[in-house]
Amino acid sequence: MPSAITRPVGSHVFVGKGLVAGALRTAEEIGAEAVQVFVGNPRGWALSEGDPAVDEEFARTCADRGVRAFVHTPYLVNLGSPTPATYERSVASIAHNLARAARLGAEGVVVHTGSCVEDGAVDAALRQVREGLLPVLDRLPDDGPWLLLEPTAGQGRSLCGGVEDLGPYLDVLDRHPRVGICLDTCHVFAAGAPLDEPGGATRTLDRLVEIAGADRLRLVHANDSKDPRGSLRDRHERIGEGRIGEDAFVELLAHAATEGVPFVAETPGSGDGGVPGTCVPLLKKLRDR
Repeated sequence: MPSAITRPVGSHVFVGKGLVAGALRTAEEIGAEAVQVFVGNPRGWALSEGDPAVDEEFARTCADRGVRAFVHTPYLVNLGSPTPATYERSVASIAHNLARAARLGAEGVVVHTGSCVEDGAVDAALRQVREGLLPVLDRLPDDGPWLLLEPTAGQGRSLCGGVEDLGPYLDVLDRHPRVGICLDTCHVFAAGAPLDEPGGATRTLDRLVEIAGADRLRLVHANDSKDPRGSLRDRHERIGEGRIGEDAFVELLAHAATEGVPFVAETPGSGDGGVPGTCVPLLKKLRDR
């Protein structure tokens, strides 16, 4: 049955012994209402076909428990890369992860928006994004998984660092109806969003809706930050123990734009069953506030 919780909270979980025996068992241990997984080596290019029977069991178990599921593409993916092999592998990886996500009953596939690597190459890199993603997006069924763009922390020669860069990125994709947004709180904070100020999280979401539209936010990566605002450094911290603080997450969980949107932690210890430090109970308390 679909979850009746309007803002389910959960964590990225390690697959370990398998998608069901490992990932979903951990999700149950930590009380996750939403999960995010890798369906292959997060630091490699190999495209894992998985076991169709296990994929089916994962989808069925999530549906039975009302757990919202998402897939994250490998860290190597970069559609803005000037290296042809990296670009081609990135397109193939995204297409493969979308296919696996459909088998798993996952709602979306998260992809980092990438970087152009070389000075003055932003326009060329964005053309690559368009040429690589539009054919993949056009093949998605209306009831298939969303492709969720995750803006980066603005480090290097980022193509989309923070909320303000979402407009041009969406435009090169013709604001395709299967493109959504994954908002990583550590990333946008590192890129300059004032999440550490009273009302700053609310203003950030207001701006996201203004730029992207009211229906594109599909997932929040709920991460505190080890580094101060504007640092351009992507270093996650447990919620309430970093520079963002708990109040920002209360604002985010109360904002109209997050109704129906899962919050998934990617913080130290958050996806380890039985390990102190999971942020899921805290997120539930902040949701109640």
